[in-house]
Amino acid sequence: MMGAERKSMVMSEKEKRNPAYHESGHAIVGRLMPEHDPVYKVSIIPRGRALGVTMFLPEEDKYSHSKRYLISSICSLFGGRIAEELTLGFDGVTTGASNDIERATTLARNMVTRWGLSEKLGPLQYDTDSEEPFLGRSAGQAHTVYSPETAQRIDEEVRNIIDECYETAKRILVDNREKLDMMAEALMKYET
Repeated sequence: MMGAERKSMVMSEKEKRNPAYHESGHAIVGRLMPEHDPVYKVSIIPRGRALGVTMFLPEEDKYSHSKRYLISSICSLFGGRIAEELTLGFDGVTTGASNDIERATTLARNMVTRWGLSEKLGPLQYDTDSEEPFLGRSAGQAHTVYSPETAQRIDEEVRNIIDECYETAKRILVDNREKLDMMAEALMKYET
């Protein structure tokens, strides 16, 4: 699922520490958030371009997601970066969370612009990416159907969702620091 194991990549104990905390952060936040899919597997065996992976597996097929589920997902995406922050300090945080940040931001923006899950902006669709590019504009050209003020309100609402999720995930990991340390130690020892 994540590509072949990179057996040629041998990581020192020090190098294993960060991915171990990062993946533990995802798993613990995901486990403790409501309506989140259960943790299926956590590994710090490098595969593909990733130094580790936390996999969640739904107990049943899902065809739509609640706002609570989406918030839980965003929180768990930030769990890895926050675990790095707690162990390495803000200046020690790595680029390892870049995909997590991208995915969290995309979810938050979709909640506001596509799925009508913003209380402040209501059940309106602001996303215009799905429109046909053949209707008088080129494919690379940005197209909005709302004012700059609405664009600012959208950005503010996305920022609010991100900030609330970040703080929720941070509170969970601070309150469960002992579990975070224990899980990271186990991952450094067993790798999966």
